[in-house]
Amino acid sequence: MNKYLVVIEKAGDNYSAFCPDLPGCVATGKTRVEANKNLRQAIALHLEGLQEDGVAPPRPQSSARYVSFKVKKSARRVPTHV
Repeated sequence: MNKYLVVIEKAGDNYSAFCPDLPGCVATGKTRVEANKNLRQAIALHLEGLQEDGVAPPRPQSSARYVSFKVKKSARRVPTHV
C-alpha cells in the first residue's frame, strides 16, 4: 500500500486539494473534509487508470514539514501623501 501526500489549501470560498506525486490529480470541496474525500476518490480513479494502462503507480516521494519562526513586528507605515 502506498501513502501519498495530500495538500489542502483554502481557495476563496472553498478548498482545493492536490497530490504532488500524481500530477493533475486535483479536487475541490466546500470544506476540508469534502476536498479530502473528493481527492481520495480522484486518487483511486487515477491509480485505476494507470493500472488499466499497464503503468505502475509512481512511488510516493513528496514530504511536508512545518517551519516555525518569529516575525518581527514593524512600525505601521503611514502614507506620506494622499
